[in-house]
Amino acid sequence: MDEVIRRAEAQRPGDTTRFDLSTTPLREVNAALHAPGICGDFLITNPAGAHNVAVGLDAPIHVEIDGHVGYYAAGMNKHAEVTVDGNAGTGVAENMMSGTVWVKGNASQSAGATAHGGLLVIEGDAAARCGISMKGVDIVVGGDVGHMSAFMAQAGRLVIRGNAGEALGDSIYEARLYVRGAVASLGADCIAKEMRAEHHEELGRLLKAAGFEDDDTAAYTRYGSARQLYHFHVDNSAVY
Repeated sequence: MDEVIRRAEAQRPGDTTRFDLSTTPLREVNAALHAPGICGDFLITNPAGAHNVAVGLDAPIHVEIDGHVGYYAAGMNKHAEVTVDGNAGTGVAENMMSGTVWVKGNASQSAGATAHGGLLVIEGDAAARCGISMKGVDIVVGGDVGHMSAFMAQAGRLVIRGNAGEALGDSIYEARLYVRGAVASLGADCIAKEMRAEHHEELGRLLKAAGFEDDDTAAYTRYGSARQLYHFHVDNSAVY
């Protein structure tokens, strides 16, 4: 492990260090990516669906993962730019604080769960509970999302270029949801809202950041909280 960490610590801006997960244990690779003062670019090859790849990063580095990853890839990310050249399993970018996580393929359930900041881009589809309990992250999904997406979403923005499954935005707080396609159903206290100029501008920035700047923001519908569940009311007891 010491040799792997030394390689990471010796990085200079503009350098690229390559880690092959078929020969180097994931624990050693993650430890190297946590080295103090780390910088530069890193390429991880042969991930073969491994779980917890590039988790807990806390430096302004770029990590490219060449292949599919399993659970919680790039979880708890802070400052780093992580690119997955494949699909991602459950909980990609879970609890992310800042930086960018970019999935070139599809993502399984709970993508961006509880994330506080940064940008998560999923070029393909995302499964159920995308953005569940999001707390400030921006998420852009190129395709569809599954049921219960943005459940209890507290802050941040979720952009869905395709369709949304059932119970979108259930028990939502102040997150903003933008959907271009059809919504199977809305969750409790989630309603369609007016697209004002500020929302078109905001959506345009998010689409551009995710590489979808050609989209017409007028094709999107904004959804958010009706603010009826903030305080207990006996008439709403059946939906608590």
